Amino acid sequence: MAVYGRVFGNASSIHWYGQEARQHLESARRQVAELVGSRPDEIVFTGGGTESNNLALLGLVDAGKKAHFITSSIEHPAVLNVVQELEAMGHDVTVVPVSGGGVVDPGDIARALRPRTRAISLMAINNEIGTVQPIAEVAVIAKCAGVYLHCDAVQAPGRMAIDVAKLGVDLMSLSAHKLNGPKGIGALYVRKGTPLRKRTFGGHHERDRRPGTENVPAAVGFGIACNRVALMSCELRDRLEAGILAEVPDVHINGDHERRAPNVTNLRFPGIEGEPLVIALDMKGFGVSSGAACSSGSVEPSHVLLALGLSSPDARSSIRFSLGMNNTADEVDALVRAVAESVSRLRKLSPAYV
Repeated sequence: MAVYGRVFGNASSIHWYGQEARQHLESARRQVAELVGSRPDEIVFTGGGTESNNLALLGLVDAGKKAHFITSSIEHPAVLNVVQELEAMGHDVTVVPVSGGGVVDPGDIARALRPRTRAISLMAINNEIGTVQPIAEVAVIAKCAGVYLHCDAVQAPGRMAIDVAKLGVDLMSLSAHKLNGPKGIGALYVRKGTPLRKRTFGGHHERDRRPGTENVPAAVGFGIACNRVALMSCELRDRLEAGILAEVPDVHINGDHERRAPNVTNLRFPGIEGEPLVIALDMKGFGVSSGAACSSGSVEPSHVLLALGLSSPDARSSIRFSLGMNNTADEVDALVRAVAESVSRLRKLSPAYV
């Protein structure tokens, strides 16, 4: 907030005001780099995770050359919609399936490789069911094949340790608001030597990767958030699950029970629709969701849950609970009571539940 109110210079200007802004911007860049174990000059500031994903995948396209891209069936729309655009441009795309627990088999990635494969895009943690994907194993496959690996790691900070060298990725997308930073700013890690064509045109900002005057205050907030982030414990998630399973009959956990982030649980409540439960809990002061926030308003069941093999009714009866860094045990216990009361009432009104 201090930077919003005091630092007005353009970070590309050579006068004192511009250089003051530049110092703040580069300090923030170093903080983001420290979070992921990269060099500061490998960090490109963007408008968020969606833009980072777009820049990573579209930026790998060679002008006039047709290529092949590989991704998974449970990626965020910010990746799946990009690969659809790649297909529309004439490129080939392979979407590999996941297990019933929502985890990609590295063997499926290896079998999908082609001579023209340009890149693999795989998320670190799924945003709806919290499953952790085998990024490091896929990185070995990609390196042996001479293929670039992009990782959508928007959900990862605070949920798993991130080190780009250990993970072996060439590009990694981040978003500030997922680690308590400001909305509207993200970053793309680009390993040195990775060819990346800019997708928007203007000045020479961000080392010719992303033109436009940098959002210095938001970058500063991003950097501060990176400094403050700490790995979350699964204690509250386990307390929430145990409480709901004890208080509510006929509840099922979607996704792998072990290989998942410590803050997310996706639960299925047969006999009711997810949306009425979301509304009922909202009225009690709890914000939960029945899918990705970016798909709010969609009448379709979650593509992630369908990819696990769930039926459409089962997918529609599922709710995602996400815990933040500041949630407490008392809040979790109150949520358990609210879920039990709401599910009991909704099931009594449902002709589908006997």
